[in-house]
Amino acid sequence: MIYLASPYSHPDPSVREFRFREACRAAAKLMQMGCAVFSPIAHGHCICTHGLPTDWRFWEPFDRAQLERCDEVVVLMLDGWRESVGVQAEIRIAGELGKPVRYLEPEATDHPPGGAPPTLAHVAKRPEGRGRSRPRRKRRTMEARGG
Repeated sequence: MIYLASPYSHPDPSVREFRFREACRAAAKLMQMGCAVFSPIAHGHCICTHGLPTDWRFWEPFDRAQLERCDEVVVLMLDGWRESVGVQAEIRIAGELGKPVRYLEPEATDHPPGGAPPTLAHVAKRPEGRGRSRPRRKRRTMEARGG
């Protein structure tokens, strides 16, 4: 399972909302590729609207439990990821647990017309024995093969 680390906390609610949506977009792309993903931001964003804090100090024990269960960490490199106390702690904890850490550029939304946006395929490759790394190929039916 991939633990998708991304920055979240910010005094501006619109920044938190943007970060939530981008984490969900990245998680969806990874899931479309056949990867199991846990995103603490996708999980916790709506929960925080019920009076819970958004800071790392509160969420650390919950996120640590998920980090222990994951196979690897993928860091979504949204603005602020280097300064994020939570993301830096997640990277440190992954290292302590011997989990690989990979880095993912956010999907470009302003790519040139006719140009393809960058893909997330480079994070799909996993070490051997760590579960499925790519989506299954669709099997062609006899009719599709002309037979």
